[in-house]
Amino acid sequence: MRIATFIHHGKRHVGQVSADGLQVTAFALSDAQAASGAQALIEAMVSGHALPAFSGPPLDIASVKLEAPLPLPRRNVWCVGRNYHAHAKELQASVFKDSNTDAQAWPIVFTKVPECVIGPSDDVQLPGPDVSEQIDYEAELAVIIGLGGKNISQADAMKHVFGYTVVNDVTARDVQMRHQQWDMGKSFDTFCPMGPWIVTADEIDGRKTRVRCWVNGELRQDGPTENMIFDIPTLIETISRGITLYPGDIIATGTPAGVGMGLKPPRYINKGDVIRVEIEGVGSIENRFV
Repeated sequence: MRIATFIHHGKRHVGQVSADGLQVTAFALSDAQAASGAQALIEAMVSGHALPAFSGPPLDIASVKLEAPLPLPRRNVWCVGRNYHAHAKELQASVFKDSNTDAQAWPIVFTKVPECVIGPSDDVQLPGPDVSEQIDYEAELAVIIGLGGKNISQADAMKHVFGYTVVNDVTARDVQMRHQQWDMGKSFDTFCPMGPWIVTADEIDGRKTRVRCWVNGELRQDGPTENMIFDIPTLIETISRGITLYPGDIIATGTPAGVGMGLKPPRYINKGDVIRVEIEGVGSIENRFV
């Protein structure tokens, strides 16, 4: 099932997207429930409640404005750095130069603030040269947690996955390195485009899909998720060690090689650039940088 959050006639709705991606049918949710996007639906489904009834006929996707499926996550987005072998190698002399690059080491985990999340076609705001001159893109598969828990084992981890969505982990590289931790350089306003919807885990296995990214039509990133250094069960086990995960929590699982910083010479995002991120079996997002 595909679950989308969208605006129609000025009102937020949550609905089910048709298999061909051309229509969406709103669920009968209260305004308060719809305010958090798919969050209320995830919580209800995890608790064993039946899906709500539909509130009307299907709508053409072209007639609505898709938002991030979780427009304001309940807390920070969990993110993972250095999680594809080739990407770790391309940045080992910069972002990772002071890090343990042993593939058997612990994952690098950081967060992005909820307020940086925007929709799948919204504009990303460049901060200006006085703040950062090195804005970069990172195409990523994001895991949406369903069943919560703490100290989740790898063996049980996939039972806690509700579904998947697409994110672009936009990054201010100079800020990321300047502060020697990554939250600030990752959390600028609009720096987490997300969408176009959530695809539930019964329809796709995030461990076996493909992440691609185009900059102004040029393919820059193309990597299978099988090439992750730390797979999805390992990430869930690691992040839940002593920390309770909740329904609706988001884990961005890292990016393949081909980011702007890794090119020679580096090629950072400029005003007017359009970044498209696509994940097989999930969908795509496309955002202009302004």
